[in-house]
Amino acid sequence: MTIRAGREFLATPGPTTMPDEVLRAMHRPALDIYSRQMTDLTEGLLHDLAKLFATKGKTYTYISNGHGAWEAVLSNVLSRGDKILVLESGRFAVGWGHAASLMGADVEVLKGDWRRAVRPDQVEERLQRDKEHTIKAIVVVQVDTASGVWNDIEAIGKAIKAARHPALYMVDTVASLGCMPFEMDKWGIDVAMSGSQKGMMTPPGLGFVAANDRALEAHKKANMATPYWSWSEREGSEHYRKYAGTAPVHLLFALRQAIDLIHEEGLENVFKRHRLLAEAARRAVASWSEGLVLGFNIAEPGERSDTVTTVTMGNGHNPLALERYCKEKCGVVLGTGIGDLQGQAFRIAHMGHINAPMLLGTLGVIEVALNALRIPHGKGGLEAAVSYLGEAVEA
Repeated sequence: MTIRAGREFLATPGPTTMPDEVLRAMHRPALDIYSRQMTDLTEGLLHDLAKLFATKGKTYTYISNGHGAWEAVLSNVLSRGDKILVLESGRFAVGWGHAASLMGADVEVLKGDWRRAVRPDQVEERLQRDKEHTIKAIVVVQVDTASGVWNDIEAIGKAIKAARHPALYMVDTVASLGCMPFEMDKWGIDVAMSGSQKGMMTPPGLGFVAANDRALEAHKKANMATPYWSWSEREGSEHYRKYAGTAPVHLLFALRQAIDLIHEEGLENVFKRHRLLAEAARRAVASWSEGLVLGFNIAEPGERSDTVTTVTMGNGHNPLALERYCKEKCGVVLGTGIGDLQGQAFRIAHMGHINAPMLLGTLGVIEVALNALRIPHGKGGLEAAVSYLGEAVEA
C-alpha cells in the first residue's frame, strides 16, 4: 500500500523540480539557428547571466553539465604544470581539483573537513607562505551539495586580498546561483561557473562561465585550451561560435523562461524565499535531532547552506531505508548521502522551484517515514517549521 499519486517530487539537489512554465517553454519547434530571433535569444541570455553573476565581465554558455563548466574554466586560464590551491569543504571543490590534475595542473588541497566551512584565515596564511607566487589559481565552491556547507566567498576574497597574492580567484556557484547572493565583481572573483539544473530551474545540460579582465588576460597565455572550451573560439561574428556549433535551442527556451520567472519574482525576493524555507527546514531537523539519531552534518549554524540541508543518521540506522520509504510509499525523492557521507546521511534540497507547500510536504513525508520505520526522533519537527514560517512571513 502507498499514499502516493502522480509524479514524484524531487527534493534532491539536482536535477530539481522544474516549473511547468519552463517545461512548456520547450514544447515548440526549433528556431532557424541563423535567424535574428536566435541571436537575440543568445544575447539576452548572456546579458542576464552576467546580471545573475553580478559582473561586467564576459559570460559563456556551454552544452555541458557543471563538470564540463569546470573544464571550461580550467582550460581557459591555466597552462600545464600550473599550481592551483583547492579549498576543501566537502566533495565538489576537491572534484574540481581532480579534474585539474587530470588536465595537467599541479594541485594542492588546503585540507578542510566535511563539517565546516573554509576558514579564510587559513587561506590567507597559506598564501602568505607562497612567497614565489607559484599558486596561479584558487578554487572553492560557494555551496557544497554533499556536505551542505555554505562558504563565505566574500570573506575568502578579502583574505586573498590581504595576502596580496595575484592568484586567480575561481568559484563554483552550481548550487547557489539564482538562490543566494553572489557578487562576482564586488567580492573580487575572477572566474565563476554554474549549471542549469539547480537554482536555475532548467533541465541538466547547460554550463555557464563568467570571466573578468584578469581572467581574459590569463587566457591569452594559457595552453590548456581546446577548441570546444576555448573562449577565443567562442568570439567572432558567426553566431554558431557562441556554442561551438549547433545551439541547444530547446534548453535555451527553458532557460529564458526560468530567468523570466526569476525577474518576475525579483532577485531579492528569491533570496529571501530561500532563506525562509531553509530556516524552516533547519527548525524541523533541529527538533528531530533531539532523538539522538538525526543531526546536522554542518556543525556551525552560520555555515549551513540555504539551498540544501545534509542530515546525518547514526546509532545503527540506515538512511537508505528512510529514502526508500519516502520515494516508494509517498513519492518524495530525497537526496542520498554521497562521497564520505554515503550510507550515513540524506539531503533535503530547498533550491530553485520550491515553495512552502513543497517544503512542508517534504518535511511531513519525512516525519511519516520516521514514524513508520520506528526511527527515534524528537517530535514536532513539522510543527516547528510551520511555526517559524507563521512568525517570519508577515501577514
